[in-house]
Amino acid sequence: MALTVKNAQAAAQKFVTNAQAAAPAYATGVQNAGAKWQANTAAAADTWAAGVVQATTDGRFANRVNQAAATKYQTRSSSVGPQRFQTGVAGAQQAWQTNTTPYLQTLANLNLPARQPKGSPANYQRVQAVGQALRAQKLGTNI
Repeated sequence: MALTVKNAQAAAQKFVTNAQAAAPAYATGVQNAGAKWQANTAAAADTWAAGVVQATTDGRFANRVNQAAATKYQTRSSSVGPQRFQTGVAGAQQAWQTNTTPYLQTLANLNLPARQPKGSPANYQRVQAVGQALRAQKLGTNI
């Protein structure tokens, strides 16, 4: 006996309707879930790593990128992205400031070698000093 299934358009409409109606339940569900999320996610580190290795071995990343195609990326990015980008950036202001402050302080405290004449290989030492200081900040191994 064959299964009776909704057509894709009706199923998609039901998905959108139900998901939009579930927004309050989503908000309630995530309010106090941080500690549980953190513990479960940290405990899954080995499983995540194994999955990434398996996906890499199978070539799944490139395969899915090629299936998605450039047109899907462009269509979704231009139709949905601008509104989400604007809202996301506004909501991230405090986190961006908090996370950027240590790097700005690292740069402010950096004593660079003196600038040399244009084209001098010694000028690359300035770039190297900046790169090393920022990398050390990221890794928590301040130089």
